[in-house]
Amino acid sequence: MFSDSGDSPQGSIARALGVLEFLDTSQRGWNISELSRKLAVPKSTMHLIVQSLERLGYVAREPGSLKYTLSVKVWDLGRGLMRNVLLPDIALTHLNELVKRVQLTAHLAILEHDQAVYVQKADCLGLIKFDTYVGKRTNLHCTAVGKVLLAHSSEQRSGHVLEREPFARYTRHTITSAVLLRKELAKVRQCGYAVDDQEEELEVRCVAVPVFRRTGEFVAALGVTGTIGQVRPEMIEALAEELRETGQNIIGGSRRVVRDRIG
Repeated sequence: MFSDSGDSPQGSIARALGVLEFLDTSQRGWNISELSRKLAVPKSTMHLIVQSLERLGYVAREPGSLKYTLSVKVWDLGRGLMRNVLLPDIALTHLNELVKRVQLTAHLAILEHDQAVYVQKADCLGLIKFDTYVGKRTNLHCTAVGKVLLAHSSEQRSGHVLEREPFARYTRHTITSAVLLRKELAKVRQCGYAVDDQEEELEVRCVAVPVFRRTGEFVAALGVTGTIGQVRPEMIEALAEELRETGQNIIGGSRRVVRDRIG
């Protein structure tokens, strides 16, 4: 049934995934002999595969039986993926509500290939429009969402970015040295928010905060953008609090939708 040789790493992985996929399509448990026949894998090999999957927590034996089914761990993996897929769609409603309250354009961004990627946007009504869109990539060192993403990434990832100095300069306010950017990132972690003060574009100021799951896992950066007249320095703390509340609402909405769809 599997094209790869079972003796190769690729073959072993293919066979293990085949067991998981087969159990996922079944409404009952299966013992090793049955799995061996169904998947055309030698019984001794199937025994090793199932033992490994059980040890790793991906399959579980039914109480008082020799039959195996998928475990809760596999369900949790799917649930995590669904949360990521649903997040931008769920965020849009909350971003629109945020925009109505603060009268600023809002963005949700994630980290991908050492850049910030906008995965959702809600425009503020008015004549002033910003050249951002869903799918647009932007640098980390000169944007508020980028600083948040970098501040909450792994040491390996942030170190990889920081070693690329000098960074591209867009305005006279852009941070271009790793030393200054490290200090900025430490400030972001301490304050709980980041500011782009005309660093990517003159006359534009942005504020962003991290979005965390209830488990404490970092998910994305949520930010608002406006002119320096719209986002005055004395407003930054209040805007950061509005963003944090919106982030919590997004995660709460994601949890409810996932619960409804899979439970």
